Amino acid sequence: MTDCGCEFEATDDDQRRTLRIVLAINALMFLAEFTAGVIARSTGLTADSLDMLADASVYAVSLYAVGRAANIRRRAATSSGVLQMVLGVGVLIEALRRFRSGSDPVGWAMIGTGVVALIANAYCLKLLWKHRGGDVNFRASFIFSANDVIANAGVIVSGLLVMLLSSQIPDLVIGMVIAIVVIRGGVKILREANCEAD
Repeated sequence: MTDCGCEFEATDDDQRRTLRIVLAINALMFLAEFTAGVIARSTGLTADSLDMLADASVYAVSLYAVGRAANIRRRAATSSGVLQMVLGVGVLIEALRRFRSGSDPVGWAMIGTGVVALIANAYCLKLLWKHRGGDVNFRASFIFSANDVIANAGVIVSGLLVMLLSSQIPDLVIGMVIAIVVIRGGVKILREANCEAD
C-alpha cells in the first residue's frame, strides 16, 4: 500500500454508529428535498435531493464495508464512486431537459429547503470530521458531505436570484453545477480506491 493517507484508527463500532446516523439523515432529507423540488419545480432542489440519495447509498455501502477485508472495502468504494457519477449524469440530463422545455421554480421554497438541507449536511459533516482520514469509504463519505454543504449554499443563492431576477436560469445553473460536483466527487473516490489498491 502506498502512502496515500489510508490509515484509520477509529473503532468499527464508532464507524458504524456514525454511518447509521448520517445514512438516516440523508435518506430523510432525500425524501423531503425531492418532494420540495417537485412541488417548487426546481432543478437545483431535485439535483440536490438526488445527491442526498447518492450519499445515502454511499453511507449504506460504507456501513457494509466497515470491518471487512481491504479488497471488499475497495470494491464498495468503487461502487460508490460509479453510483455518484451515474446520478450526476442523470441530473445533468434533467437540467438540460428543463432548460429546453422551460420551468418556473419557486425561489422561497428553494431557499427554505436549502437552509434545512444545509443544517442537516453541516451536522453530518461534523459527525464525519473525525473519520476524514480513515479508509477510502470514510474519505468518500467526508468528501460527499463537504460537497453537499457547498451545493446547499448554491441552492440558497440560486433561490434568491430566482426571486430577484424572475428567471429560471439560476436554478438550472445550480442544478448543473451540483451535477458536475457529484460527478467530480465520484471520480475522486475512484482515484482514492485505486490509491488504496496500490
